[in-house]
Amino acid sequence: MADKESKLASGSIIILLGSIILRLGGFIYRFILTRLLSTTGYGIVGLTIPFQNALIIGASGGVPPAIAKYVSEYLAVDNEVMVHQIIKTAMKLMVFMAVIVALLMFIIAEPIAIGIWNKPEALLPLRLVSVIIPFSVVAGALRGVFQGFYQMKNIFYGKFLEQIFTLICAVILVLLGWYAAGAVLGTALGFLAAVLGSYYLYVRDVKQKYLVNDYPSISFKEELKIYKTILKFSIPVVITGIAEIFLYDTGTFFIGTFLATAYAGFFTNASAISRIPLIISNSVSVSILPAASEAASLKDSNLLKLYLHQAYRYTSIVTLPICAFIMVYALPIMTLLFTDEYAPGAGALTILVAGMFFFAIYTIVSSMCQGLNKPYVPMISLIIGTITNVIFSILLIPRYDIIGAGLSTTISTFVVMSITLIELTRVSKIHPPYIDLVKIIAATVVMTIVMYLIPNTLIGMIIGGIIGSIVYMVMILLLRAIRKEDVTFIKHFINKTGPLKKPILKLGKRFYKYLS
Repeated sequence: MADKESKLASGSIIILLGSIILRLGGFIYRFILTRLLSTTGYGIVGLTIPFQNALIIGASGGVPPAIAKYVSEYLAVDNEVMVHQIIKTAMKLMVFMAVIVALLMFIIAEPIAIGIWNKPEALLPLRLVSVIIPFSVVAGALRGVFQGFYQMKNIFYGKFLEQIFTLICAVILVLLGWYAAGAVLGTALGFLAAVLGSYYLYVRDVKQKYLVNDYPSISFKEELKIYKTILKFSIPVVITGIAEIFLYDTGTFFIGTFLATAYAGFFTNASAISRIPLIISNSVSVSILPAASEAASLKDSNLLKLYLHQAYRYTSIVTLPICAFIMVYALPIMTLLFTDEYAPGAGALTILVAGMFFFAIYTIVSSMCQGLNKPYVPMISLIIGTITNVIFSILLIPRYDIIGAGLSTTISTFVVMSITLIELTRVSKIHPPYIDLVKIIAATVVMTIVMYLIPNTLIGMIIGGIIGSIVYMVMILLLRAIRKEDVTFIKHFINKTGPLKKPILKLGKRFYKYLS
């Protein structure tokens, strides 16, 4: 059981550390672009992002999670032939869908840019989104393979390549005079680099280590059965993914319709900062999908409960204080990262970050549902949440500008979380660790009150963050909001801290002794 307890922690830690680095790189990208482009130019980039994300997911067809699910299941029973065939068939399917969706994006760019938004300057950037899709889809397929093999480091390496090349190429193209279109084209070149790097890692760490035999060809009829299996799982997942993007970015679309272009830039940056807490939940969710599939395959309800409760605690204990910090110091964060010109986004950020905690819980529950072969649950909840967001966006954005967009997103994320959580509890018969969660919330409330007493300035933010963190950790220990089994997670994190490992381990041992 010790190995099982550490499996979720180790996979999550790798993705977590990688996600922190990647998120930092993302902010460097935004930091540079907000200074190279005007607020209007950056607003155009912001308007293209929802289409990039939605169409990438649409072209993927939800296949990467299906690859991860079925690869992990067949690996658990040592069926090497089916592992190979799932990868091969899924890759064919994704390439075909990528071509179709890329053509679709090229066609709809003009009606959206000119017909709906009345912004001709957005036409070329929108059309360039179609160049991104094929590269991003192949990169996504390879990440699905790595996820199924629990090679979380390779997922990080591929994303790191994508981000580095996106940053370099986008900056060069903008400086050469490509303006907002250069930023979009830079993203396409970043995905191309990710494909090349990920394929090299696939050959080295999957093909040459696990798939070394010659496998018999299968008939077209047999391959159709695999397509059917993949699509049966992936269609609800892709609908879920697209609905998730709409949930994030419905506000951006209607800002393009109702408000000046610059507001899209304010909201895009506020939205990016508000998603920082999702680093934690996304890291855990990547690991919990194959872990849940494994537990379901073994029909081990105790293991399933262990994974689910760990996921709730790991996510909440880190995500809630981050949300509180961003909520309290939204204004200095926005001005520090994006200059005073983007200060109008602070109000929306304060509201959005609350919604992102709801969404963090949803991501955990959604991955668990997918791992238990119930992908329709997050799909239905996201469709309802998206409809909710559209309705409130139409009602609130014309009246309250980007504050209204933040409110509509937060309301919809709460709806999504509630529906999915209730249904997972019913299906799995496993309740969240309510007492632990209440303790974590109480510690966060005390931390928030302390930070509100400190001036809302840049210096105040630094002092408040330090004092608030100390108060939070003390409250967590006093309330015993963490358990002894969570030390496994903490040990994996400490082992990645390099020269700080020894002193932190000593402190960790004291915590463990206290909890005992």
